[in-house]
Amino acid sequence: MSGTFAVLVARDLRLAARRRVDVFLPIAFFTVAVSLFPLGVGPEPQVLRQIAPGVVWVAALLAAMLSVTQLYAGDHADGSLEQMMLVPGARIPIALAKAVSHWLLTGLPLVVAAPVFGLLFDMMPGSIAALVASLVLGTPVLSLLGGLGAALTIGLRSGAVLLILIIVPLCIPVLIFGAGAVTAVDAGLSARGHYSLLAALFIFMAILCPIATAAALRIATE
Repeated sequence: MSGTFAVLVARDLRLAARRRVDVFLPIAFFTVAVSLFPLGVGPEPQVLRQIAPGVVWVAALLAAMLSVTQLYAGDHADGSLEQMMLVPGARIPIALAKAVSHWLLTGLPLVVAAPVFGLLFDMMPGSIAALVASLVLGTPVLSLLGGLGAALTIGLRSGAVLLILIIVPLCIPVLIFGAGAVTAVDAGLSARGHYSLLAALFIFMAILCPIATAAALRIATE
């Protein structure tokens, strides 16, 4: 299973390197969406600091949903997915590898870019650190849930719309705890409770989502 997982992650990264436009599109969307808010709200530092956590997290969610819609579509269209599913015991490694590759291509760049946008919103160093920590814990959950939604909507017409309707409500707790961690730090409170809840969500989804995604892939390919 570990060998299958590593091969699939490497394969997805190589394919992404050949389709650089598709890779940069979610990052560009995130950058534009976050950058527009200071222009629209105004230069008041206090207001920017208050809205920064919610803006960054909502933009991260939308960027993740923008890229996850094609997670299985290409492999399903060319028959690669059916061939991979023929390997015994490969369903869960496939689901986990897709989620990991999605996070490496989408979630990790957002985490790296978060300090820059924190400075754009005039956030304090402690708040920026809290924002980065919450994104590190929360963005993998978005990738895992997005992978589940992508598997459930393989081959469906208007599948992207259906995916958003299914997955976005499930991501709301991640947004609440992720933004709440930064808000708690701004208020001089401890963010450990928010980090613990994000970590618990991550562990729960890391166990449940690959199994559920594997079942959805089996149904979609039979």
